[in-house]
Amino acid sequence: MIKEFQYTFEELGIIAKDLGELMGFEDGVIPDPFPEVVNNALVSVPSNCSIRGGYKIFNSNETQVDKATITISGHVFYPTKIITTQFEKASTLVLFICTAGPEISKLSKRISDDGDPLLGYVYDVIGSLTVEKAMDKVQKELESECLELGLKVSDRFSPGYCDWSVSDQQKLFALMPENFCGVTLSESSLMSPIKSVSGIIAIGNQLKQKGYQCRWCSDKNCMYGKIKRQKKI
Repeated sequence: MIKEFQYTFEELGIIAKDLGELMGFEDGVIPDPFPEVVNNALVSVPSNCSIRGGYKIFNSNETQVDKATITISGHVFYPTKIITTQFEKASTLVLFICTAGPEISKLSKRISDDGDPLLGYVYDVIGSLTVEKAMDKVQKELESECLELGLKVSDRFSPGYCDWSVSDQQKLFALMPENFCGVTLSESSLMSPIKSVSGIIAIGNQLKQKGYQCRWCSDKNCMYGKIKRQKKI
């Protein structure tokens, strides 16, 4: 089963405080000169996004999870134990792709190249937050669909995070329709548009969402880990 959705920027409910957390400001409180820059950027972003996302649910006989691997339709993925332990009670698996579209990254680059790197940076952060908020909504759609069947969903995980090799993107995209949600993959496993995410979610009647286990992950550049470390400090 494949489903695809489109959202407006306003539907995501992004506010300045959300950006403050991603930029590393304690409790999301944004110091000068950022507030005016952030607010001006948020006003212009809606016309610079084409937000799309969706997922593909596989039949239970097409998927298998063990301690070291995840197999979907004959394609073997090699995530870390952080992920496989959360998927061990899965009855089936879901692949997802979501994007903020190409416009916001182009805008960020153009503004930076034109001599305003601060505003360009703010747009870049908004682009990252936009795709994650959009994927939150896609996951909620999946949760609602599963709830009707008495099933639950896991946290979502993406190649490149939790020490999972980004090269597994190649297998993930091979299992999805070509150009799904307008997202393509390069030979080096980079997605285009840049502000895109992809990954796996598990479905099952005994699953729980445990949150991201950042204390066991060595990725110091992950934005989820950055937020958690900032709050801890």
